[in-house]
Amino acid sequence: MASRPVHFIWLLDCSGSMSVNGKIGQLNFAIREAIPEMQQAADSNPAASLLVRAISFASGASWHVSEPTPVSSFSWEDVHTYGGTDMGAAFKLAAGALQTPPMPQRALPPVLALASDGQPTDDWRAGLRAIDGTPWGKRAVRVAVAIGDDADKSMLKEFLANPELEPLQAKNPRQLAAAIRWMSTAVVKDASTPKVEDAKPATPLGPPLTKVEGEADIW
Repeated sequence: MASRPVHFIWLLDCSGSMSVNGKIGQLNFAIREAIPEMQQAADSNPAASLLVRAISFASGASWHVSEPTPVSSFSWEDVHTYGGTDMGAAFKLAAGALQTPPMPQRALPPVLALASDGQPTDDWRAGLRAIDGTPWGKRAVRVAVAIGDDADKSMLKEFLANPELEPLQAKNPRQLAAAIRWMSTAVVKDASTPKVEDAKPATPLGPPLTKVEGEADIW
């Protein structure tokens, strides 16, 4: 039986505040380190073909990885900071990719993975409505990580579109790496498992990002 595609889209905050205390460097490191585990998660389910893309947003938004890339050949080029927090522009870019076409009719629900440390500086609600206005956007598995105490957690919770879920909270590099690893593996496994046709998969609960002894919050 032919495998069904799972489209995974990173939505990454590259605003100027991400340059503070090394957040952008740690985000790049965490994504790069998670790729092998992401490949293993995909290998464990031959019924699904995992395709990865990435959007960066700051003053505007653009595709950092524009082509849906098989995870087996996916590699990470660092993102860099460049301005504000135009999250709504990123949502609109993602919404365009969630139309059919270009999305095939026969696919598994896509994954939208959002990482942000601040407050949106554009009309993010309009962008979120654009995602919700697409059939695949409504069915997408959505996960989010708030990096530091200044992240807009109420906004991230609205993005999740499930009142029972909360965004992950990362206050140091170890917690960020754990969050990215979970978003790249557990969520992929769940989204790659075929469900009842047209049923939206339940987003799995995230891992507890507790502090270890002697560890300090730096964000």
